[in-house]
Amino acid sequence: MATTDLKLTLRKSAIGSTAKIRQTLTGLGLTRTNKTIVRKDTPELRGMVAKVRHLLDVEEIQC
Repeated sequence: MATTDLKLTLRKSAIGSTAKIRQTLTGLGLTRTNKTIVRKDTPELRGMVAKVRHLLDVEEIQC
């Protein structure tokens, strides 16, 4: 059974964003612009991504 991962890249800075947006990015592990992480696709992760989608590039990866 193939699982799906999400490749997340922070494309815009969080400067000027609210504290909740910055905390969400820190929770995702995105601390610097152009940093890329790969995480398992879960409903919790999707919710966090939806909150900061204007700052991210998101790609689905089939594993």
